[in-house]
Amino acid sequence: MILNKLLVQFGILVTVLLAGCNPAPDSETKAAAFNIDNHPGKTLFTEHCASCHEGGVEKAPHREFLKQLSPAAILAALNTGAMRQQAAELSQAQRRQIAEFLTVRDLAQYRPPPPPKMCSDQAAGFDMSQAANAVGWGHDTARFIPGAIAKLPVGDVSRLKLKWAFGFPEATKARSQPAIAFGAVFVGSQDGTVYALDLETGCARWTSKVAGEIRTAIVIEPGKKTNPRLFFGDFLGRIHALDAKTGKNLWSTRPDGHANATITGTPSLQGDTLFVPISSLEVVTAADPNYACCTFRGSLAALDVGTGRVRWKHYTIPQEPRRSGVTPAGTARLAPSGAPVWGSPAYDAKRGVVYLGSGENYQSPADGNSDALIAVDARSGARRWTFQLTAGDAWNVACMLEDRSNCPVPMGPDFDIGASPILVTMKDGSDIVVVGQKSGMIYGVDPVTGKPKWSQRAGRGGIQGGIHFGMAAYDGVIYVGINDVQMRSDGSKIEGKGEPGLVALDARTGRILWRIVDQGQCLGKRSCGPGISAAVTAIPDVVFAGYLDGTLRAHDSTNGRFLWQAGTAREFQTVNATPAHGGSLGGPGVAVGNGYVITNSGYGFSDHMPGNALLVFSVDGK
Repeated sequence: MILNKLLVQFGILVTVLLAGCNPAPDSETKAAAFNIDNHPGKTLFTEHCASCHEGGVEKAPHREFLKQLSPAAILAALNTGAMRQQAAELSQAQRRQIAEFLTVRDLAQYRPPPPPKMCSDQAAGFDMSQAANAVGWGHDTARFIPGAIAKLPVGDVSRLKLKWAFGFPEATKARSQPAIAFGAVFVGSQDGTVYALDLETGCARWTSKVAGEIRTAIVIEPGKKTNPRLFFGDFLGRIHALDAKTGKNLWSTRPDGHANATITGTPSLQGDTLFVPISSLEVVTAADPNYACCTFRGSLAALDVGTGRVRWKHYTIPQEPRRSGVTPAGTARLAPSGAPVWGSPAYDAKRGVVYLGSGENYQSPADGNSDALIAVDARSGARRWTFQLTAGDAWNVACMLEDRSNCPVPMGPDFDIGASPILVTMKDGSDIVVVGQKSGMIYGVDPVTGKPKWSQRAGRGGIQGGIHFGMAAYDGVIYVGINDVQMRSDGSKIEGKGEPGLVALDARTGRILWRIVDQGQCLGKRSCGPGISAAVTAIPDVVFAGYLDGTLRAHDSTNGRFLWQAGTAREFQTVNATPAHGGSLGGPGVAVGNGYVITNSGYGFSDHMPGNALLVFSVDGK
């Protein structure tokens, strides 16, 4: 989606934001003063790394990926990790220069962040009687937390206060939705660290590190009190399984070998199978007019939870891309390609089906698999049916640049399905699959035939939505966050304010029940805008929504009125030694459990406010 696509458009500014540092007010100025164009690391990277990491080797992460790692991660790969043989002839100083070039950071001024405060005494132990529940990302996509799990009556919502805050080191964005279990908060971070934090105090019971940023939620085996495992994906396209009590890595695997493959949607854990959605950043590399766009195809992989072995893999585009023409720059066009899977898949146990939403094609001609709701047999990986929401949608980042050589002709509107489909069961026992799109349209679809039963326009739409990251379903009602960003796929501005905010729809008919429009509280805030990009979360009588202006709000589920709100785009005192500053709320959304409301704050993409805060609210907060 646009989060990744605008990396090229914003150039060095976005690279600075992605490189990672505590987002203090002057951090951008310091990074901008670091002259990367004349840096010796640029020549070293060109001579020793570019032949593989700029598309020459299929499985080598592209430079756009490497830019988003921390200096420590780059150096670890060169010194002791996967690149140690390739870096054997480089001096330690040269390795540092490569890390400086990639992260836009003067390492002479760089100091690794201090570790978090570790728990002691009773706080160090896990309460195994509080096993994980099978709700939320990784278990279902309805994003409804029952009252017995939420333990937050509607009358207590207005009493919520900040209990503690945690600052993610090396971060300008916080995208991994936490999981609550065993009296702990489990959450991933931009520098690849997974934390198990005491729910009451925020001290760390353990930390574990992987190489890539973690954008997915942390998924814990539900109901398991002995040797529970947790699962997540990282930005480099790897899936990891850890011991939930110790953080020990049990296995890691990369289910797609494409150099630009990544994992943004949370894997779905169903019994002994982990269903993994696979997306891509090749849409960014296509900005280079000399790059032959494109070879990636989105997919869903079914993994054995015990070993990580791939049982089957279903491509959104069945056939491999073929040469379909030549760009004005003389570069080959390869199609059909793209159709990434950005969101978490929805599992239908009754029919043995997994539902997934695909993104746009990357090059023309477009095919019938982009911007589509796809039903896949959970046991075999065979396709049951396809419902395409928008035809002819081929797009990549080149369409927003001055040199549009690689832009598909015709250019599509970039109306991905970023929000996860939801299987909704009605009071009479019948089912419907509800899917929302960046176009602003929502559809109710027959789960057996794939035929639409109704459609409804909930937002104006745009390159970030419309509907962006996720909806919630509760008691036959669909709650939808509307972004309505003012940008088209060619970068031009959409006139008018749109209707950003929250919408409730009848799941049976699609009829709009109520709408709350909010133009945002952006006075004096840079990179601030209105609307809801993050997935919304429902509990009985309440809907929690994180807004791009940095405000977390609780709405009455019957009429949308405000029950409570907290501003997060500010500095926070933290329980660890890392300063924290919140920003826009985007990505996976809010976690609720045991009377706690937990959110990340800091989007840091597409000119939205960066941040590095994990915020924990409860009625007994300070």
